[in-house]
Amino acid sequence: MAVVRVRQHVNPLSERYQAPVAMPDWGEVFANPQQPLHIDIGCGKGMFLLQMAQLQPQWNFLGLEIRKPVAESAQKRQQDAGLTNLHFMFCNVNISLRSLLESWGAQSPLQQVSIQFPDPWFKKRHQKRRVLQPELVGTLAEFLPGDGRVVVQSDVEEVAVDMCDRLTENPHFLRQGETWLPHSPFPAQTDRERVTLEQGLPVYRAIFTRA
Repeated sequence: MAVVRVRQHVNPLSERYQAPVAMPDWGEVFANPQQPLHIDIGCGKGMFLLQMAQLQPQWNFLGLEIRKPVAESAQKRQQDAGLTNLHFMFCNVNISLRSLLESWGAQSPLQQVSIQFPDPWFKKRHQKRRVLQPELVGTLAEFLPGDGRVVVQSDVEEVAVDMCDRLTENPHFLRQGETWLPHSPFPAQTDRERVTLEQGLPVYRAIFTRA
């Protein structure tokens, strides 16, 4: 596969990312579209979901990525692997997630959402670009069922704290435990997680349950 060179960070507030995406026919995307659905927001190259789809065939996995060439490359990997429980989409979640979930109809199979190692946007004036904004949390609360989960991970404690604060602000989410999780709840790792752990550096993790 040819190497796709794209910018590491893109501004989700720029005009080019404000158009909603076309919704797929989920019956054509997944072999069994009513299996429990795990959405990975900011999936990057998709290697985490590629592993998850192989390890957990009883789940469907949907990766959403704002960098279109990266999403297209991830989808090519899915096609090469022939996995019928995995799909990737170019998507600005803060624009399109609600429509995407509504497109399933009354019986959305969403059960789990992960946001892992998102762009940190350290400068204060840029923090409105961070992916987990209050409106997105509200959408997740609306479409996740009781006991549905949101899993957040970051190698930047400030970013992890910010994500936890956003979720805690919403009364529909309860954090599991009061401290960072020592281990990932998933049987697969993202590339960033693997490299961080190999360097002996901490990963800050938390799970929130839809009350």
